[in-house]
Amino acid sequence: MTTAIVTDSTSDLSPGLLAQYGIRSVPLYVLFDGKMHKDGIDITPADLFRGLKEGKKTPSTSQPSPAEFASVYREALEAADQVLSIHISGQLSGTVGSARLAAQEFGDRVTVVDSRSVSMGLGMQVLRAAQRAQEGRSVPEIVAELERVAQQADIRFTVDTLDFLRINGRIGGAAALLGGLLNIKPILTVKNGRVESGGRVRGHKKAMQDIVDHVRKYVEAHGGTRAAFLSTVGGEDYLREVRAGLSGVPFEDMGDHQLGAVVATHAGPGTVGVTLEPVTA
Repeated sequence: MTTAIVTDSTSDLSPGLLAQYGIRSVPLYVLFDGKMHKDGIDITPADLFRGLKEGKKTPSTSQPSPAEFASVYREALEAADQVLSIHISGQLSGTVGSARLAAQEFGDRVTVVDSRSVSMGLGMQVLRAAQRAQEGRSVPEIVAELERVAQQADIRFTVDTLDFLRINGRIGGAAALLGGLLNIKPILTVKNGRVESGGRVRGHKKAMQDIVDHVRKYVEAHGGTRAAFLSTVGGEDYLREVRAGLSGVPFEDMGDHQLGAVVATHAGPGTVGVTLEPVTA
């Protein structure tokens, strides 16, 4: 039985990785400057932040339709026996709901999974699924492994401002206010599919150190670890600081990844973080 892997653009997987593993990605949408743009196709985070500096209205995002998913599933099933479709947390987006509606047309040939994560938290699950599919593992085996991984996976990140998360309804207003005071830097995580507070520190240097310390503790606790590094425009130098702080720490490096336009819409410029998961689970 051959299995095709489908995800969505919030996985933040590069076109090269998608092509390498034969993964199909369904784009979400960004409504910006009066137009609907396909994430990763018609718009980049740099486009967004440039427009915002020019005074354009804050963008909003929306999920693909069930019809768009059905079209991708139909195409995938021409070459594969089954489809495993893995998506952004249902707590953050209606995308997985659209995928499930579309899957009803195909019976047990399409399995939809809520990753309970986002960005490379989702992306690393998708890559793992693609690798296991290439090894000939069955869909139930792959799904069971993804569930074990999700229970141990971790995302730790910080943003320059909580304004973007607040405006888009992904975090409360009181927390956003606090983040703007006294150079307080929020430490954020994704738990049970939601963005939650992981603490707060004063100043940029302490925020980077918090991420470094968190990775070190995770590796000590879990042993073999895969780590993917995340940033938006303006966060590249911060990412280099984090990497420098992790010199000598053993982990499987999954590379640096720029957040796509949809995730960047909520995180804002100057975001930096890391996604962690066990090598085996």
